[in-house]
Amino acid sequence: MSDSSLPSFVAVRADVWLWAARMFKTRSLAKQAIDGGKVDVNGTGCKPSKTLHVGDTVRLTRGEERLELEIMALSEQRGPASAAQLLYRETEASRVAREQLRESRRLSGAGLNRPPTRPNKQERRELRRLKDFS
Repeated sequence: MSDSSLPSFVAVRADVWLWAARMFKTRSLAKQAIDGGKVDVNGTGCKPSKTLHVGDTVRLTRGEERLELEIMALSEQRGPASAAQLLYRETEASRVAREQLRESRRLSGAGLNRPPTRPNKQERRELRRLKDFS
């Protein structure tokens, strides 16, 4: 992927790349995720200062979301989202698993019987009485 808008680096720190690829909002959050064991590079854990190269595989967990990315380009600068998307490619297995998880969350919430509106003052008082009584 030789895009003239992307500078060519040989290696970049893991925390800097995750920040530049917009996986985390700040470099500090990227560092915390790496220190917390949420990021693996090529199947092994890593430190924030680990150097990443083109072709490396990064597995990361953000909340309930699990991503497996292949590094396509390196950058030390955070740019627009369109430029960040050129830095990696999500594997097909990761994409399918993420879609299945999203669908299962959507379906599990479908069984909830929510009221159409918020309770008014009288209904809130009644709910409070019921909760206090039991």
